[in-house]
Amino acid sequence: MTPSMPILVFTDLDGTLIDHLTYRWEAAQPALHALKRIKAGVVLASSKTAPEISALRAELGLDDWPAIVENGAGVLPAHVSAIEGGGRYAELLAALDDVPADLRAQFRGFNDMGPEGVAKVTGLDPEAAVLACARSFSEPGLWSGDEEGKQAFMVALNQKGLIAQQGGRFLTLSFGGNKVDQMRHLTKEFSPLMSVALGDAPNDIAMLQEADIGIIVANPHGKGLQELPGEEIGRIVRTKKPGPKGWNEAILDLLSTRH
Repeated sequence: MTPSMPILVFTDLDGTLIDHLTYRWEAAQPALHALKRIKAGVVLASSKTAPEISALRAELGLDDWPAIVENGAGVLPAHVSAIEGGGRYAELLAALDDVPADLRAQFRGFNDMGPEGVAKVTGLDPEAAVLACARSFSEPGLWSGDEEGKQAFMVALNQKGLIAQQGGRFLTLSFGGNKVDQMRHLTKEFSPLMSVALGDAPNDIAMLQEADIGIIVANPHGKGLQELPGEEIGRIVRTKKPGPKGWNEAILDLLSTRH
């Protein structure tokens, strides 16, 4: 838009803007309205697919803004419901199946689960689970082995050109690209006076550290994040409330002190 955009917000979804258990976001509505009033931008940044993000973005009234999808492996432009070109999903699955069988057996991805299995694991309704499986760039899944095996799995993935990023619930595989890479590109494009990032999981850390203000949203269902550089001076803060309640409170507090 213009260089005078006051704030550009980058936000994770599950466990951050969206409740970990109910998948609802309404508790954050007052803050979303406040951001809209000052013409701030809100970029959703998630491991979710383009079809999932498109539906949610419309529900949130954020169609004017691009969204970071599949953990940063791609960007969904504003007012667009699907990514052209199909991505590299088939190539990714072939590379995954080429890692040693003993390691492969301990990773159960969305393609392995199918929509029915994804619905059981996530609590999504059947229609939403189908959208979650409509992937272009990445493969989330659950690791059932120990930490040592997980590290060996990640090394084997790297040898196939894949990387793995640990989110609040899933280990997500891709050929590269992450939330902070896309965040940097969009920040340069929109030139906000301030960038803000909100997240709750390890794959959000780089985004939190890149922003002018990082907000760690409490997630009692996860392991939590270690203390990050910048917390001691207040550049990175933590919410006491979880999910959208914490999101709402943190954004309203920020706006009250800066506007």
